[in-house]
This record gives sequence, C-alpha cells and structure tokens, in this order.
Amino acid sequence: MKIKFDTLDYQTQAVNAAVNVLNGQFVKELNFTVSDTSPEIDFLSEDGIGIGNHIIIDDETMLHNVNQVQLKNNIAPSKNLYGKNEHFPQFNIEMETGTGKTFVYLKTILELNKKYGFKKFVIVVPSVAIREGVLKTFNITKEYFRKQYDAVVYDLFVFDSSKLNRIRTFASANSIDIMVTTIQAFNKNSNVMNNENDQLSGVKPIDMVAETRPILIIDEPQSVDNTPTAKDAINKLNPAIGFRYSATHRDKSYPTIYRLNAVDAYNQQLVKQIEVSSLEVDENGNRDHLKLKSVKTGKNGISAKVEVYKKTKVGAKKTDITLKRGDNLFNKTKLEAYDNMGSVEDIDGTPGAEAVYFSGTPDKITLSSATLEDEQIKQMQIAKTIEEHLEKELTFKKACKRIKVLSLIFLDKVENYRTYDKDGNAVPGRYAKIFQEEYNHLISLPRYRELNDYDVPTAEVHDGYFSKDGKGKLKNSTKGESKADESTYETIMQDKEGLLTMYDPKHHTAKANKIRFIFSHSALKEGWDNPNVFQIATLIENKDEITKRQKIGRGLRIAVNEDGERVPGFDVNTLTVMANESYEDFAKGLQSEYEEDGVTFGIFTADTFSIIPLKYDPVTDEEEVLGELKAEQLLTELKQKDYITKQGRATGSLKKAINDQQINLSEEFQPIADKILAAAQNNIKKIDIKNATDKIPVTVEPEALSSDFQELWDRIKYKTNYKVDFNSDKFIHKVVNSSEGLNSIQTTRATLSYSKGTLDIGNAGIETSEVSEGADQLKYQVAYQLPDIVTHLQSSTNLTRRTIVKILTQVDNLDSFKNNPLSYMDQATNIINSVKNKFIVDGIVYYKNGDQFDQKLFTSEVLNAYKNHDFKVDLAKHKTLTDYIVTDSDVEKRFAEDAEKDDGVRFYMKLPDWFKIRTPLGSYNPDWAILYEKAGEQHLYFIVETKGNINFDELRPRESEKIAAGKKHFAALDTGITFKKATEEKDIRE
Repeated sequence: MKIKFDTLDYQTQAVNAAVNVLNGQFVKELNFTVSDTSPEIDFLSEDGIGIGNHIIIDDETMLHNVNQVQLKNNIAPSKNLYGKNEHFPQFNIEMETGTGKTFVYLKTILELNKKYGFKKFVIVVPSVAIREGVLKTFNITKEYFRKQYDAVVYDLFVFDSSKLNRIRTFASANSIDIMVTTIQAFNKNSNVMNNENDQLSGVKPIDMVAETRPILIIDEPQSVDNTPTAKDAINKLNPAIGFRYSATHRDKSYPTIYRLNAVDAYNQQLVKQIEVSSLEVDENGNRDHLKLKSVKTGKNGISAKVEVYKKTKVGAKKTDITLKRGDNLFNKTKLEAYDNMGSVEDIDGTPGAEAVYFSGTPDKITLSSATLEDEQIKQMQIAKTIEEHLEKELTFKKACKRIKVLSLIFLDKVENYRTYDKDGNAVPGRYAKIFQEEYNHLISLPRYRELNDYDVPTAEVHDGYFSKDGKGKLKNSTKGESKADESTYETIMQDKEGLLTMYDPKHHTAKANKIRFIFSHSALKEGWDNPNVFQIATLIENKDEITKRQKIGRGLRIAVNEDGERVPGFDVNTLTVMANESYEDFAKGLQSEYEEDGVTFGIFTADTFSIIPLKYDPVTDEEEVLGELKAEQLLTELKQKDYITKQGRATGSLKKAINDQQINLSEEFQPIADKILAAAQNNIKKIDIKNATDKIPVTVEPEALSSDFQELWDRIKYKTNYKVDFNSDKFIHKVVNSSEGLNSIQTTRATLSYSKGTLDIGNAGIETSEVSEGADQLKYQVAYQLPDIVTHLQSSTNLTRRTIVKILTQVDNLDSFKNNPLSYMDQATNIINSVKNKFIVDGIVYYKNGDQFDQKLFTSEVLNAYKNHDFKVDLAKHKTLTDYIVTDSDVEKRFAEDAEKDDGVRFYMKLPDWFKIRTPLGSYNPDWAILYEKAGEQHLYFIVETKGNINFDELRPRESEKIAAGKKHFAALDTGITFKKATEEKDIRE
C-alpha cells in the first residue's frame, strides 16, 4: 500500500503564505567560487562555481507583502519585518500537530523554486526522531511532487560529519538541494561542521553552506533556536530568509504569516477528535493509599506533595496534600486507614532518589512506587485499550471502511514488555503477559469472532519498538537521540505502510501487516506518528514526562484506508485516550499545556477585532480591515458596556448577544455588528474533548421511516449530472475588459540602486574606496528576461493554451508585464480564476441521470453520538430519523432544537456525509432537509444551508460557488424543493 497525497486547501494557504512574502522578487542566482584542490572530486562544475540563492527585494516591499498575507489569513498585521533576530527575516507558520507541516514545507520549497528559482535549502530539526520523520515524508511524497512539478530534479540529504564531500555538492549543485540537520550537529565549536577540514580544502563546512545563502526551514523552533548559542549557530548558516514551522511557537517576536491552531484544526475536522476514557480506582478511603508526586526544597525546608484519601463533607476523596517532617497522616486526612502510618520521619530530596519515610512502617514511598491501585489501573488500561480497539475494528468492518486500526501503548521500561531468561532468550514482560491474557479473552467472545478471520497468533498482533544494544537485545533509552535509537525510528518509519495494511495471508506476509498493537518507549514521544492510531494508553511507572499534547500528537492525523486515501470526518476519526485520571482532569491538564505553549483561549485583545474585513479588492487581492487603532477603541467600548471583563474574557452579556445575534454598539460600529459578533464567537471557541463514557451508537428509529420521511426523500433522492455552458468569447471579454479585468492590472517597475566607488590599483593589489559623502546615487532600470507567461497561466488556471493565447492577444497593457512579470502573472491568475469560477457556476446546467442516493445507507451507516454534546431527539414526535442528531457546531445544535419545537416542521433531517452533490469545484454536502406544513395543509420542502452568523456574500469564493452550484442541482430536480441559506431555523419561514 502507498499513502496517497493531495494538497488540501489549508495546506495550499500555508504554502502561499510563505511564497507570497517574496512577491516582486525576480529570478537571479548568486554565484561564488568553490575551491577545488582535491583531485578525487569530480562532480563540481568545470569552473568551480557555487550556486546560491539571491533575494532582491527591499524591506518595505516585503513588509507590505507580509501584511497582505497576514490579512488574508486573519492575522493582525505586523509593524516590523524582523523579530528579535536582526540578521535575516524570519516568519512563524503555525500548524497544529497532525496537519502535515512537513508536507507543507517540502511543497513550499518546490514552489519557491518554481516561482523564484531558489535552489538551496536547509532544514534544521531538534531531534533524530523528527529528522527521520522528514526523511520518510520526503521519500513517500517524491512521486506525488514529481507529477505536480513536471519531474523537477530535487534531492534531500542528512548532514553526516563523515561525508563532507556532500557539502561541496550542495554548494555547487545546479538543482534543488535540501540539507537536513539537527541543531546538535552544529551548535558547538567542537562540531565537525564548525571546523576547517581537509576534505573541503581547509574550508569549514558551515562556511561553504553559508556561501549559498540558503533558505532556512526550522522545524519546531521552540526546541531548535531556544538558546543564544543555538541562535548564533543558526546565524552562521547565513540564511537569506527563514520560515519557522510549529504548533506551539514560543517566540512571538517573529511575524506570524499563517495560523492553523488547535481550535481551528478541530473545528475544521482536519485532525481526529479526542475522547478520553477515564480509568480511576476509588476505594473511598478504606485503604491507606499513598502516592508521592514531588519533593520540593524551599526557604521553609523540604516538603513532599503526596496523593492520599482525605475526609470531606461528601466522603473520602483523593486529593494532594503537602507533608513536612513531623506531620501526622491521621491528623492530615482524618481517616483511620492512615492511623498506623504514624508521622513523617524523613524526606529525601536527592534527585532520582526522592522518598518519604514514616514512623509507623519500614516501607517508604518514592516517585516510582507502584500502588495497588496503579497496578489495577494499568491492567484496566490494557483491557480497555483492546476492547476499544476491537470495537473500532468491528465498526469499520460493518461499514466496509477498509481501515486498519492501530493502538499505541507507551512504556518507560523495556523489561515491562520484554525480558530475557538466563540463556538470553526473549520472554514476555509483565505488561506483555497481561496484554496476551486480556486479548485472548476478548477475541474469543462471540461479539468479536468475525475479527479473527485469519487466526493470527496473539504473539504476532503486538510488537515493541525499542532501541537495541550491540547484541540485538532491546534496551531502555532516555532522550531518544542516541545512535541506537536511530534504528528504532527507522524501523517505525520503514514499517509505516505495512502497519497501515491489513493482514491477508494470500497477499501479505510482512510482520508489520499482522501488528495492530504497538508498544513504544516513552523516549519516542515526538517526531513520528501513524494516521491509523485510534487508541493511546500510557503505562508509565516513573514520573510521566510525556505531555498530553505529545501523547495525542502521535494519533491526531486523519486516517487512511487500504488504498492509501485519507478518510475525513469525525464519524471515523476519533482518538481515544486511556487516561489514569478523570476525564475532567485530563481536559483541564491538556488545556493548561496548550496555554503554557502560548495558546490563549477566550482572551479578547485588539488583535481579535483588528482583522475584521471592511473592503476587498479582487484585482490586487488586497483587503482593507478595521485596523489596530479602531480595534482598540472597539475593545474599550465592549469593556465599558460589560460585554468583556477587564481581564479580557467574555461576559454572559456577550454570550447572550452572540446567541441572539444582537449587540448594542455605538453608531460608528453598529454597521459591522454582525462581523464583530462573528469575531467574538470565533474567539470563545474551545477544543471539544468528549467523554468516552458518554458515547452511544446512533440508531435509526423504524417509526421515523414514515410517510413524512418518504414524502421528503422522494423529492431529494435523485442524482444528477451536469454540463457547463461556457461561452469562451464572453469569458475572454470579461477577463480582459471588465472593470476588474486584466487591462486594469498595474505594476511598478522595479529598480536597483548602486553606489559608485573607485578602484586603487597598486603594487599591493587592488583596493576599493567607498563613495564620498554627497555623491550622486545613480539608478538604472532592470531589464528582465521575460518568463513564459502562457505556460505559467495555463498551469495556474487549468485553461487550455489556446484560450490563454486568445486572452493575452486582447490585452493592451503588456508593458505592465514587462515592468514586473511576476506581479503581473500573479494578478492575472487571481482575475482569471475568479472570473472562471463564476462563469462555471453561472453556466452549470444540471439534469437527472437516472440514479438515486441509496436509502439503505441510512440504516447501515455507523454513527456515534455523545450524550452531553449532541442533540437528543424527542422520539415520540417521529420528526427525524435517528434518536440523536450528531452536530458539528452550536449553530447546528440550535437549529435541530428549534426544528424539534416548531409545530410547522413535520419532518427534518441532518443530511449525512454520503449525501454529496457533484460540482465542478468539488463535492457539496448540504446541511438539512425539511418538510414544512404551512397553514395546516400546504407542504413545503426545503434544503437548508446553515453557516452560523457568517454573511454568505463574504464566504470564500470557492465555498459560496459550490453552494450556488448545489442550489442549481435541487432546482433541476423540479420536485418543489426550495433552497435556503439560514442562520436559524426560523429563517426558513421568512
């Protein structure tokens, strides 16, 4: 199986953000001399010329580009181009874990070459794990990118201090060359990279790299250049420009040009949704439970934080208490279970040996002490992980999804998974034994019998990924950065496709095909993931250093099927975390981690409102926004009117205003009240982490398949084909001559200024003297070698070459193209695509094709609802098909609630994901179908599109045009369907 790729809209936006920072740049190489005194080097160009990047664009133009990119991506414009690092411009690109940032920056590299001719790139990563992930992505995307970029030649290599000739190749290659290195390879003076070397004719490798003026990609900058030493090392690379990719940027001083944060990723279903299965043992204080959490030494001496049962008004509850020498446990807890423990005799704060001793027992508690409860919880975690796994497999099998399910179990000690007997033979560790016992029990149950088709032995459905010693035995690793660890990462990456392929004894014999449960070391906490990890459990005995974000990060990526195709939608993509704490505590802890990483939830600042759009120019593709000063004024007003607290959080009044879509504002801001409410609503969204215990299967009610349902279904069930009446002559005329057509394009002629100096030729050689004060600065016009505009526009608009030629022969401003070719082509692309999409939708003619949507899919579809999240239907009314309506937003939930209450609504249903209408711009899935009874006799039929409080005229053009195409589909059915855009259910009656 090969994973298939397709650039998604949000990934294109991230790529364009980086590329468009350099609008106005033209193709020019930087050449320099590469010394070549080594006779065995035969791969240099004959003249020993190195080839580098040459960026020719002034700071003012670049800042303007950055601001336009930011506005397009709903980011407040930056005032300065540079961050704290003044050596070269760098830009933050924020992408949530699991959304494909490695894919994005590899595609960005190819786009930068295609548009500007840049050839030298350096990717700096914080660890071996991430480095191996980059290599894997490079290898599995190569075929896709070669098709996308006309078989362009490009290579990627890992810096290896023993193969320095590869650095010389990098400097001299006349093709795209990408070096990947960890920061540890060049952040010390002792590194090979920073020292003169005979292999490079006495040149430092880093100096040769620096000559190329590479474009820098930093992966996870919060872990790369997070020290002054690391920043100095980065500067020695002499980058021309830098792009910083992370889900959690700590250094906010660099301009952010693209943002897809955790909330956005969840709301757009670009990653899996998270549910938490809470596993806790509560013995109500009947036993002397003691668990050491931490030891602290401060001004008042040494103390320990210990988890105990403590008596409260509502019974004994687990809680953390602070203990010092002499503290009596009975007095602290008021529970007799601790009476025999006595008092704290001693506290040891030695790092790695922290412990608390008690007067009433010879036993001590340490950070690694495993309580009886811990053991019970771990066994439950393993059992529940297997059960959830099998349930997921069963669901997919019944729905014919063909998705292999994987579960990931983190350990901190290899011996808990595998040990060795006296003869050196491998034997299962205690958790492996528990796993095999629980798996054998569950897989033998009648419910899961059909999952055991191939009778794979239990020992082969699980395996561990750990480092190995010289004799091949598994061993513990600490940071995951040793040479031994590299083989572990390689194994995980090399097995990736096998792990995604379901085992079939007729075709698959690889070990990875059989594996469904992966045991991994806690050191492998970042840098790798697998899209089909659906369950994660952590069996850590010592202090758990894997953050919640790192845990879920291994399984957030959208699943793929047996054909390597992404399968979107939360109905498939749910990641279940087996937590040894309550669901609420996990959610609280995860949010705290996001906030520690700089993600703010619900805090209103001027930036929240500064990017509210006021006016858009489709010719220049530029926006006018509210701006910082007006946003500050608005924020002050909202605080004065008690919509926002002094601390910047929403009040009940603001939440009510959002719900009612009415807000009291001054005369200046009232005209944009709807946009202010939209910005406010977006700002108070949170990540929705669902409670696994609330999950229940959605069932179709037989009584709901009533005459009302059939009456509605018989009007919407038909499929259509379409043809597009595309009048080329009218299209070309519109593209060229409309007020916003190609003839309206204006470009400014770029200039380069140079200073005049004198050369002093003498016996000592040639010296230069700078221009004296007051000398004239001469300017000359740059004469560009004009690019192939026809091929460029053909590629970027998907029009035929003949049509592009017809368009260009009718424009009368090709001088603007000569002045600034790239700017002209960019504007032309925007105009042509905008007009083309409108013409396509305007010219669509739909007609029935004789096919129908399959009504049986309603009863065979497998959906899950969450009791405290989705809408519970009043079954007695028989007004919809299912007992729960699974909703994607509060807007949809309110719509369902209102439809349920409205006596005029005889029947309504949320249209399922498989109800897709084909359009030339992609498939369209409408939201609702409604049968409405007017005046007790007339039946009306509606297809309703709900988009919250967003003005439909302000949707992204592609989205609004797909909706317009969908409207035409229903009109073509000629069955009395009315298509409505609505924000509330009551809107359908207007």
